[in-house]
Amino acid sequence: MNAQDQKQLGKTLWNIADQLRGAMNADDFRDYMLSFLFLRYLSDNYETAAKKELGKDYPTLAADDRRVPLSLWYANNPDDVTEFEKQMRRKVHYVIQPAHLWNSIANLARTQNGELLNTLQAGFKYIENESFESTFNGLFSEINLGSDKLGRKYEDRNATLCRIIAEIAKGLAEFSSDIDALGDAYEYLIGQFAAGSGKKAGEFYTPQQISDILSTIVTLDSQEPATGKKERLASVLDFACGSGSLLLNVRKRMGPHGIGKIYGQEKNITTYNLARMNMLLHGVKDTEFEIYHGDTLTNDWDMLRELNPAKKPAFDAVVANPPFSYRWDLTDAMGEDVRFKNHGLAPKSAADFAFLLHGFHFLKDEGVMAIILPHGVLFRGGAEERIRTKLLKDGHIDTVIGLPANLFYSTGIPVCILVLKKCKKPDDVLFINAAEHFVKGKRQNQLTDAHIAKIIDTYQFRKEEDRYSKRISMERIAEEGYNLNISRYISTTISETEIDLGATHSELVKIEGEIRKATAKHNEFLKELGLPLLP
Repeated sequence: MNAQDQKQLGKTLWNIADQLRGAMNADDFRDYMLSFLFLRYLSDNYETAAKKELGKDYPTLAADDRRVPLSLWYANNPDDVTEFEKQMRRKVHYVIQPAHLWNSIANLARTQNGELLNTLQAGFKYIENESFESTFNGLFSEINLGSDKLGRKYEDRNATLCRIIAEIAKGLAEFSSDIDALGDAYEYLIGQFAAGSGKKAGEFYTPQQISDILSTIVTLDSQEPATGKKERLASVLDFACGSGSLLLNVRKRMGPHGIGKIYGQEKNITTYNLARMNMLLHGVKDTEFEIYHGDTLTNDWDMLRELNPAKKPAFDAVVANPPFSYRWDLTDAMGEDVRFKNHGLAPKSAADFAFLLHGFHFLKDEGVMAIILPHGVLFRGGAEERIRTKLLKDGHIDTVIGLPANLFYSTGIPVCILVLKKCKKPDDVLFINAAEHFVKGKRQNQLTDAHIAKIIDTYQFRKEEDRYSKRISMERIAEEGYNLNISRYISTTISETEIDLGATHSELVKIEGEIRKATAKHNEFLKELGLPLLP
């Protein structure tokens, strides 16, 4: 499926969402829409693999038979089901019962079957608890099939679901040939819902253009970026992963076998479920990722609380777009937290540096971290100045990239990307001022492919360009009081054009002569009319 078809699929689904939303707000409807798309993906993938596994034994149905072929095979081969499912767990890493497959559910919806709601509930429960080797508890917890928003009585709720699913099935029918494109459609929908959700969207969505910059930076060789991409990353972490799009972007760059394991953490339950679905939708096996539901700042993930330094997890790449200037609860014990004690605590009013230090603590010595933060971290005083100074003196801040304002759905403020390394070669900091390089959009400003390529190229080859990028020595940064405000180091003022005084004088003489001529001519008319003349 080409890019145009993918976009068309996304638009088709968005139009269905528009038609069907009704009493639900965008956030509620998003959860239903994305869950059904997820079920469709799992089902198509499973049926394709089942057909391959069963070969000539896979049933062929008559053109008017709307059943799922696998349901017929199950009915005719009850003794072979256990072995078949074992094989499917080995091949595709999960099992779905024939009654729960998307085509079975869509058929119930099309015929307005009264058992749709019960069947769907049973299917969701099975997928959460039994389909995969790992249990995905609460994967569909945000979809309340008993909600009054669907209807007051069972019959009403069942009828509403029949309508929604029948419309989605109809919209998807013409795109059924390529299951891989559903992952792209899912991403498109998340972006569309993010745009519609306004401020709340920042919780789960990093704009694709910014995601491209971060993911490219962390996949380049950390010590010698100019040599290009790393061959393999053992692990990558996003500790505020939202819907997981940033992690998936890193995986896309490395290829399906280029990353050992993907790790993500997310505090918001809805977004946490989105991330898990998003991983599976993009073909990441359940054994290839781990997303944890919990609070990064209190570090409640047991895996990351390992006290033995030899066993402490560390990651080749860390990417993050944490909540900007988030208010957090400080306790006395936090001062002794291994993540913060060498640098100090971020202020209560802005957890930006707390997030940064969390990710940095778990970065490998040869790793790269790229994090999106508000500009304030570059110059604010107090505790943040102390943390920034320590990071700079220790040689950990590699690059500061200033981005344009209004790139996010959730805020109009300009943001920056900080690139950090535990071991970096250059004894300077590269500043890139990309704030003026964008295309103005209706709601958000946009970075084109050329803008993104220029940022990456400048980082990779540490290029300097007048009014765009500059390498600044640590001595100079120290003189500036460890203030990283980009305007201190890169002049953005446009130099005034030199004026040729001789040419300007000649032009003025010429204009004066023309004025005299025009005045004389005008006075002739005034004289004829007996009116006073112009001086």
